[in-house]
Amino acid sequence: MSGGRGGSGGKGGNLLEGVVPASPAPSGFSSLTPCVHCGFCLPACPTYLATGDEADSPRGRIVLMRALERGEIAPTDAALLHHLDACLGCRGCEPVCPSGVGYGRGLETARVMLASTRGFRPLARTILTVFGRNWLWRTVFAGARWLRDLGIAGALAGRGRQGFGMAMIAATKPARRVGWGEAARSNEADLPRPGSPAAPTVALFRGCVMDTLFTHVHEATRRTLLANGYRVIDIGGQVCCGALHDHAGDREGAITLARVNLRAFANHADYVVVNSAGCGALLKDYGHLLGSGEAEAFGTKVRDVAELLADRGPRTGGVLDMDVAYDAPCHLQHAQRVHDAPLAVLRAIPGLRLQLLPGFDRCCGSAGIYSLLEPAMSRAVLDAKIRTFVEASPPPALVVTGNPGCLMQIGGGLRAEGLPIQVAHPVELLDWSYQEGGVYRSGD
Repeated sequence: MSGGRGGSGGKGGNLLEGVVPASPAPSGFSSLTPCVHCGFCLPACPTYLATGDEADSPRGRIVLMRALERGEIAPTDAALLHHLDACLGCRGCEPVCPSGVGYGRGLETARVMLASTRGFRPLARTILTVFGRNWLWRTVFAGARWLRDLGIAGALAGRGRQGFGMAMIAATKPARRVGWGEAARSNEADLPRPGSPAAPTVALFRGCVMDTLFTHVHEATRRTLLANGYRVIDIGGQVCCGALHDHAGDREGAITLARVNLRAFANHADYVVVNSAGCGALLKDYGHLLGSGEAEAFGTKVRDVAELLADRGPRTGGVLDMDVAYDAPCHLQHAQRVHDAPLAVLRAIPGLRLQLLPGFDRCCGSAGIYSLLEPAMSRAVLDAKIRTFVEASPPPALVVTGNPGCLMQIGGGLRAEGLPIQVAHPVELLDWSYQEGGVYRSGD
């Protein structure tokens, strides 16, 4: 293989020797067939940039996955597992590929194959079990919220593994706007009236992490959608979207959860709104996961909150005089291909000075449960991003991003470094602007 930076040295060098590119073949791996091994993907891959190891690049992993498919490498091979487990699944390689390789589909197929052979690591199995049962994740996150609200998580935040976990929990606390003290909240009397009966109806997907640690984002989502003419409804019987299971190769677990959600949302609204990029990516992909027309139709109704707001303008609020850096969630920009809507939302806020820093479109290292399973690589990827915030001039007061894992990962990294930079969801800033401009008091 040629092109790109570095060769096949490091831990993956020997594994790639003698392995040849695959010929076309059926199955989920067929999405990898267009790869011509040009190397355009290398500078877009966070793990390759961190290690310089060809086997930690999309190009190298494609060779390994096709060899796995042909039986040339055993699914129990320790080096193979190391390099495929180390992939973030960010799909940053896809938009830069001139051949249109569907790397994400290939990785998904490989992880299902590996899971069926070796099972799951104990920590992964524990996490997936928790997210598969509402009462379990609600209990776990209730404890995390308790640690956050009492200030214990913030006090214990640090760079070590346990300290960083506390920093991530502390980062879920609603941001403070300078000059306001606590994050602003509207009274029920200040809420805009629901849209007219002819207005589009939007059902809020509540999720799991969002519904426990980021309820303030749900509140901001509801208010801003109402202010832009949507009717917002709540749907009972929801469960976790299944994205964590799907990314880990637990397809049956993901299918089980998806079927519950499909029943819950059936025929209730014009749109299903999501404020978590990872959840939105899988919800839109339920048709592929479940293979049914009903699931396909459901996926066409799913919208990120930024998409719905951008479709309405959105309406303008009051001035927010602050410097803000936007960081694009991988599963919003690469999986959902939503690029402009979050920027349109932020640019609709008067006075906001928006920065797109180097690497804003590169993974932060969160990647679902990746930060728990691969903490060293996760932090190496995050550290590169944190440096861009440190070096920014002027420094941002806030980093905004539309995914809970990214908010926790970036927020945790900023707290661990003792940096006075907060994190927030883009919809929170629009909500602040509406409160500042009296939009909610207007009765519109």
